[in-house]
Order: sequence, then structure tokens, then C-alpha cells
Amino acid sequence: MESTFKIYINGKALETSAGKTVLDVAREHDIYIPTLCHHPRTGKAGKCRACLVEVEGLRGLKESCALEVRDGMSVKTHTEQIQEVRKMIVELLLSNGEHNCIACEKNGHCELQDMAYHLGIERPGYLLDYERITLDESSEGIIRDANKCIECGRCIKSCNNNVMHEVLDFGWRSDHMRVICDDDKPMGESTCVQCGECVQVCPVGALTFRYAKGKGPYWELDKTKVICTYCGVGCSIDMFTKDNKFVYSLGTEENWQDQTNKGMLCVKGRFGFDFLNREDRLDTPLIRKNGKLEKAGWDEALDLVASRFTDIKAEHGPGSIGFFTSARISNEENYALMRFARGVVGTNNIDHCARL
Repeated sequence: MESTFKIYINGKALETSAGKTVLDVAREHDIYIPTLCHHPRTGKAGKCRACLVEVEGLRGLKESCALEVRDGMSVKTHTEQIQEVRKMIVELLLSNGEHNCIACEKNGHCELQDMAYHLGIERPGYLLDYERITLDESSEGIIRDANKCIECGRCIKSCNNNVMHEVLDFGWRSDHMRVICDDDKPMGESTCVQCGECVQVCPVGALTFRYAKGKGPYWELDKTKVICTYCGVGCSIDMFTKDNKFVYSLGTEENWQDQTNKGMLCVKGRFGFDFLNREDRLDTPLIRKNGKLEKAGWDEALDLVASRFTDIKAEHGPGSIGFFTSARISNEENYALMRFARGVVGTNNIDHCARL
């Protein structure tokens, strides 16, 4: 049985166990400690220093995302010194690059913006010269804006360690250092497979989905948890919609350890639902009359199908009828058709388009 002990955060006694970090315990108890380089699915980082805390008995400030808990540890998260250091970090990041929040796709869902808000920073206190980098719009699904990048390294760790495509890394040195694809190729010409994992873990607006641009800010979107319809893995997706239109997909982050896909998605799960918004989608049944498909009502179409199935089954047996389901309908609809085929018609001739 796992042994537990107590630590103290801001004077409050909290029960925890070995192997966790101070940040883990704080987040389990809704104690705000900001982070920029740390993400639950990319693990310990200790790079950005945004999560610094003060620990009784230890010299200097410590990175809470990398500091493991010990029995009796006493931690402070918002001393005057900590707040001053965090403020300096955020002001330096805001001064280096183009963090124009008003027009940014991450407005309202940006972790750097959240930090600035909690620290009361309205404008950076420094003026830094930087060389503007051309926007990378070469790929089909992702827009890269290196001018917004804070070089936290999340995308690199996730690309290399989570989805293991090993496309992203840091390139160049000193103030020229930036995230690159392969040997500094445009993303569309690199070995990137467009899984979108880098966009999902990015804390700022450096990586965004192309098809979501201009569709609406985060607070206007509705989030619905669904199961991906494409293959049999059963990946959990948070699907974001606006006015009943698909905007983008994210792998479910809530309880990601318990999800089949661990918060990740393939290119189909990420980008394969744009068909939902197609203007030429069928929204009414079609019946072939005199060699031509014509629109029909649901009652007419269902009566026709039922009568034909009945005639064919009576004349040739249930084995003469086959069913073909689709990844572009829900899992529940696929299940209903399977039950209809086997339980009502009496045939096992049913297949799914995801096998093709």
C-alpha cells in the first residue's frame, strides 16, 4: 500500500505521497502556480522558472515542476520575491517577440496572457530589439509564428517523446535560437505528419490550426467530448464547435492518463472532421427514379428500403443482403446498424469503411 505523508503549502497541510512534485500537489488542491514550459503530458522541465516557489530550509527559489515532495516540506508560492521574479520573466517574454493578444487565435486561452493578468502586467517594462521571422504557412493544417514563440520546448518534447515523430528541435544558438523542423525546413516541406500534437501543447499563439483561424475566440466555442469514429482504438476527442459548425479537435486532456489515446490524436482524428461543414453534404434521402437520383421524404425512403429488404430476403434469404457502415457517422449509429443487420435482417454481412 502506498505510504502517505503531509506537506504544507502556504501554511495548509496537504496529504500526498512520494514521487509527486510540488506542482502536482498544488494542482491537485487547486493552488495556482503558473507554468510555461511544464505540461502534464510532457513532464518535468524546470526551464522557464515561472513556477518558482520558496521552500523552508532550502537556499534560493526552486522549480516546483521538478522538485519532489518530502515529508514535512513547507512551501510558499506567492511571496514578494517570487512575484517579482515571475513579473520579470513575463515582462522579458512579452518584450521579445510579437504578443499582440487582441488579434491572436490564443486570446483567452494563452498561458502567458494568464500569467500577465495574475501579475497585473498591462505592458512590458523592457524594450528589446528582435529580428522578425517570416510566418510559416507552408503546411496544410498548422500555422507557425516564431515571433510568438517563447521557446518553452513543450512542442519539442511532445513531438519527440509522446508521438515520437522526431521532427521538432531547437536550432541555432544564442538570441538566434528557435524551434525548427528537421534541418530548418518549412513545416510543409519537412517530415511532419500533421498530427497537431505540437499545437495542442503550445502555451501561446506560436502554433495554431489553419482552418480555425478567424472562426471565433476560445470563449465563443462549445466543447463536446466525443469518441473518434475512424478506427477501433476509441480515442477521446474534445470537439470544439461554434453555431453547430466544427472548428477544431483536441485530444481530451482531462484524466488523460485514463484515456486510450493519452491526450494524443492522429491526423484523421485531428483534421478529419472538416466534412461536417461541407455545403454539399446530403441532408435528405435520395431515391433513384428513371435512372436519376431525386430528393425524397424520410417516410417515402424508409418505406421503400423496408419493402425491398423484405422482398429480397423472402426470395434470396438474409445472406443475400449486406451492410456497409461509415467512419463519418457516430459509434452509436454504427452499433445500431450492426444490431439491425444481425438481429432484424439476420445477416452477418456487415463491414466498415475504416478497413479500406
